[in-house]
Amino acid sequence: MTDQLTRRQLLQRAAAGGTVLTLPGLLAACGGSSKAGAGSTVSHKLAKTLHFSNWTLYMDTNNKTHTNPSLVQFQKKYGVHVDYVEDINDNASFFGKIQGALSRGQSIHRDIIVLTDNDRYLSLMIKKGWAEKLDKSAIPNMKNLVDVQKHPNFDPNRDYSLPWQSGMTGIAYNDTLTDPVLSITELFENPKLKGKVTCLNSMGDALTCVMLANGDDPTKVTDKSFNAAFNRVKKAVDSKQIRQFTGNDYAPILARGDLLAAMSWSGDIAQLGNKHIHWNVPKDGGALWTDNMLIPNGGNIYTASVYMNYVYDPKVQG
Repeated sequence: MTDQLTRRQLLQRAAAGGTVLTLPGLLAACGGSSKAGAGSTVSHKLAKTLHFSNWTLYMDTNNKTHTNPSLVQFQKKYGVHVDYVEDINDNASFFGKIQGALSRGQSIHRDIIVLTDNDRYLSLMIKKGWAEKLDKSAIPNMKNLVDVQKHPNFDPNRDYSLPWQSGMTGIAYNDTLTDPVLSITELFENPKLKGKVTCLNSMGDALTCVMLANGDDPTKVTDKSFNAAFNRVKKAVDSKQIRQFTGNDYAPILARGDLLAAMSWSGDIAQLGNKHIHWNVPKDGGALWTDNMLIPNGGNIYTASVYMNYVYDPKVQG
């Protein structure tokens, strides 16, 4: 099997499992219990430190103390320090950072990383054997996983991954600088926004939204529908409507008023806490995705699994 996906396969994967926002939104609530893989030599001893890489704006935060309450609680409960690093801006660039070491059989010194199901890299980590099997005996709360998330095509038995959170791709705008931006057509074509908007660099996010705006079905990609979406993005770039393509790095630019609007992820806007920045699902539909926790090769399986069980406790989620 090759590492490359055709453009059609890429969009179909992005849409698989109900990526189109006409289906109910998902929230990875909490976590069955089976033993780790046959022959597993997982040590049931907690490490002193859990090394966790995640996206920005993706953890509960106490703005007064500048701490993450759930991480503090985990540390107190288990005596494990959490080295929490927000170093994932987008799936592609993060994968680019880690693939060299993993391909050489080296550790990346992370116990948990988070990758998205509408991009190829999560599946690629598992196919290449660069992910450790979960210690399901340490994750009894896995039973709390919602049914629709139990058997994804990239990990049918959830042997390697568990959802971190689900969200949606839509449009954010600053109401002090622009009228509401409620559609992809406005984002890409309104001359008042020229040079002051951004587009996500993930094909699964961007082209899904554009295909919906074109009246096409992103779950049934054809060459014609793909090309129409791709060319529409290209036209917005060539006209200089789109300033740049971004991962999470659009958030601080939007927050400080250097952007009028951005194709964006729902959770980021909630975390920004700026009452003038609004997020909405485009009128023609948005994309639904799930970010998943994964243990890269060399990570501490037991400690990571204990943390996953902790966050799947309804009391922690509440």
